[in-house]
Amino acid sequence: MEYNIDEKFKEIFPKLDYNLTGIQKDSIQKVVVERKNTLAIIPTGGGKSAIYWLSGKILGGITLVISPLISLMEEQSEKLNENNCTTFMLHGQENVKEQYSKLIDLANKNYSPDFIFVSPERLATDGMIEYCLKKRKKDIKLIVIDEVHCVSQWGDSFRPFYKRINSFINDAFENEKEKPRILALTATLNPKEIKDICSEFDINSKDIIRAETLIRKEINLQIFKFNKEDEKEEKLWELCKLHKGEKILVYVYKKYYGRGVEDLAQKAEERGLNSICFHGDMSAEERKDIIKRYKNNEIDIVFATNAFGMGIDISDIRVVIHYMIPESIEQYYQEIGRAARDAKQGGTAIAYLLYSNKNVDVKKEFFINSSYPKPEKLIETYKKITNGKSGINTLFYFQDEDIQECLQYYLNIGLIEIVGKGFSDFKFIQNCEDEYINNVLAKSPIKTIKLVLKNNPDIEPKELIERTYEAIIADKIKLSKLPDKILLINVKEPEINEEKLKQILQDIEEKKKYRNDLLDYFVSRLENDLSSIQLHQEIARYLGVDKHQLNKIYTTSKGDLVRSKSEVIIANLLYEHHIKYNYEEKLFYSDTKWIEPDFTIYLKDGTKIYWEHLGLIGTEEYDNRWMEKLEIYENNFPGRLRKTYESGALTDASLKIIKEIKSMEE
Repeated sequence: MEYNIDEKFKEIFPKLDYNLTGIQKDSIQKVVVERKNTLAIIPTGGGKSAIYWLSGKILGGITLVISPLISLMEEQSEKLNENNCTTFMLHGQENVKEQYSKLIDLANKNYSPDFIFVSPERLATDGMIEYCLKKRKKDIKLIVIDEVHCVSQWGDSFRPFYKRINSFINDAFENEKEKPRILALTATLNPKEIKDICSEFDINSKDIIRAETLIRKEINLQIFKFNKEDEKEEKLWELCKLHKGEKILVYVYKKYYGRGVEDLAQKAEERGLNSICFHGDMSAEERKDIIKRYKNNEIDIVFATNAFGMGIDISDIRVVIHYMIPESIEQYYQEIGRAARDAKQGGTAIAYLLYSNKNVDVKKEFFINSSYPKPEKLIETYKKITNGKSGINTLFYFQDEDIQECLQYYLNIGLIEIVGKGFSDFKFIQNCEDEYINNVLAKSPIKTIKLVLKNNPDIEPKELIERTYEAIIADKIKLSKLPDKILLINVKEPEINEEKLKQILQDIEEKKKYRNDLLDYFVSRLENDLSSIQLHQEIARYLGVDKHQLNKIYTTSKGDLVRSKSEVIIANLLYEHHIKYNYEEKLFYSDTKWIEPDFTIYLKDGTKIYWEHLGLIGTEEYDNRWMEKLEIYENNFPGRLRKTYESGALTDASLKIIKEIKSMEE
């Protein structure tokens, strides 16, 4: 089935005064028309949400959006609600009883929201959510994995339960034909991480949609290296003074102590600057209030850790200052992407990076190497989980930070497996009319799930949990309270032996090395004394942008990216005179050989005219290439070439050609 995507967008979202870009339409085409699992890599501020909004609505049914942050869920949910879409958010800050009641209605098909938002952690640990989604699996047409860079175990944003999304998909949609489409979205991914994600979600390399250029040319990049920290701090205050009255975001990464976000925010206030700090230890309400005040121009400067990032959409941040060096090119580009999100309306910004060799050393030692558990912690946490015993056990994942840090390593090497997502006991049952559940519970005087399973050895843990949820949904169990949430695990070995510990530590060392190498590579780029546009191009090249596209840095009225300001003049004149054209379209002169005219002009009768702008004529290498190209035109497309040269009279020369083209159409 074919769709006019622009018309569909206006039909479904009539309140939005918004034009879809080519990259957005290509992504929607892949998902909706070609029915392919798709990875879309689009710059920050490039409109990733519009892709899944429209794809989900065209496909119909329910779209499941797996999103990493509550703020991101709330922002998207609010915007969708404003556009007559129904949403259901599953996170800890929503009313728990209301959520549970809605889940039951969802499972019973009494409630069918257009979009369901859930974090990967809730999806991986909440059995009731998983079971209710499985009950509606035929109605889930699209699964969106937002900020999919979090999936890759290699990246600095890795969140372990992102790696278990695929387990949920395979379990919930056992039949290949029943599986919904998968749409993975992110702003930055390096080639290694792309391979990781495509393997995880069965995405073919042909179904990767990548912006022609990831360059955020509207952000001017400035790099300053210092020998002394005092000099660096003075530069910070100088920049804050220079940009007084503008929205400034300062990334620091450190919360407390000297030159952390709280310390610097206080110093800024003492200097008469309207500032505040922002970090992950603040409550969600505190952070929400800061974002609101910042958006409403009540605050000029926010000193933030990287808690200020995904899901925060403020269009007019004009200055981003990195007071400490980011860990990688990916992190740097994600974070400067907070600025100038109003670029389509002409918004610009400047990004300063202030760093020293000491910053690099501190980043490696305290932010990378120290972020992994040491052998002692791995051993002690395993004892805490197992109590020195193998077999079935319950795990309260969110109640212990050590367990959250270490569990992934035990799972990866098979020391522990998750056999169910359920509840610790059956004390929530006030009255039960389900014969199966009553028979099972009758065999166990103590109603913990662990002992109930022990006294019913023929029953699989997953079966018992799902039969219980089914009885709740069917109203055969009356609840005295809501069931708690635990992971039911099978401990394979009571202790970590030396060989298993060695495997874990080797895995950790590989991850450390990868992240340290990313930082070293980033520093090596910074120390090349590159201009802003050169640094943008170097970053885009690293992120896998085709080298042929790296110099396309100027935007035309039509929305094309071209290589020079002169080409902008020509393109805009063509556009203003309503002449149909394509930029750098392949022109084949044999079965396998082609050239790329700067502009291919389409006349109404189907004739094509080719326009070349000779911007570097007079240089030997350029002249030689041009003579070869000219010969191709003369031999294969005689009479169809038009030329302009670099000069102050370019507009007049272009208008002369345009007048000729218009006369050919009369």
